Amino acid sequence: MALSVAIQMDPIDAVDIDGDSTFALALEAQARGHDLLYYVPRHLSLKNGKVIAKAQSLSVQRKRGDHFSLGTPAPLDLRRMDVVLMRQDPPFDMSYITATHLLERIHPQTLVVNDPAHVRNAPEKLFVTEFDGVMPPTLISSDEDEIRAFRAEHDDLILKPLYGNGGAGVFRLRPGDENLASLLEMFTQFYREPVVAQAYVPAVRQGDKRIILVDGLAVGAINRVPAAGESRSNMHVGGRPEQAVLSPREQEICAQIGPELKKRGLIFVGIDVIGDYLTEINVTSPTGIQEIARYDGVNIAGLIWDAIETRIAAR
Repeated sequence: MALSVAIQMDPIDAVDIDGDSTFALALEAQARGHDLLYYVPRHLSLKNGKVIAKAQSLSVQRKRGDHFSLGTPAPLDLRRMDVVLMRQDPPFDMSYITATHLLERIHPQTLVVNDPAHVRNAPEKLFVTEFDGVMPPTLISSDEDEIRAFRAEHDDLILKPLYGNGGAGVFRLRPGDENLASLLEMFTQFYREPVVAQAYVPAVRQGDKRIILVDGLAVGAINRVPAAGESRSNMHVGGRPEQAVLSPREQEICAQIGPELKKRGLIFVGIDVIGDYLTEINVTSPTGIQEIARYDGVNIAGLIWDAIETRIAAR
């Protein structure tokens, strides 16, 4: 089945073709004979009740420095597409939320992946709190007294912005660290939202595992080990990728959350697990599928397109 596919993403000229999940999805779609169009979020509009995008035809190839070609920009009524991939990176700000509102107007007539209403209602660090018994001790608050009391209870903390991404703004407060007041001042200055305080999980030294779920089923994982002297494991801040398999506890976590992901139309999801704890559920623009493919040979992009095509056929 040849599908018409529009990809809403960040500028394609800047992607890392060896690491970007959206690029892998585009390659797989093209190999299956789907027609690709591309636009950036600022070219998404609502005009007289129609959701339109200034889009360009797209072709891709795995050739560094020459990995894409684009056609002439033209207005595109997104209701005429079979699929829209919402793949721009966070921050999860009002611009991002507005994009979900616009795309919700065409879904499910046009299948938007992931479901825009549930993307909007499932911020990474909030959605995870809906599942019992999976998180480390966690406080989400703007109340300085509550944060100080939580610090007194748990001593060794991670502080991070509620809607942050990519490890930005993540701090570890070790026992005896006197920087809590300064950090709270900084968070208040730069963010209007509450902060997340979380008990530090020492198992992060052995890695922060990214697990990919497709339509609610775990299909692959990679372990990300922090660099020396660093508490963050994100690969763009020096985390080292390692091959990984799922532990029984991780299988249990996936079995607990998977049915809810599928029910919400969250086809492509990445979760982060440290030790025995689930810390985030990433539904906006998950990454990691190319790294998993290199270690395990699993074509997760193919599995994602299988799930999309199955939903289109059933509809």
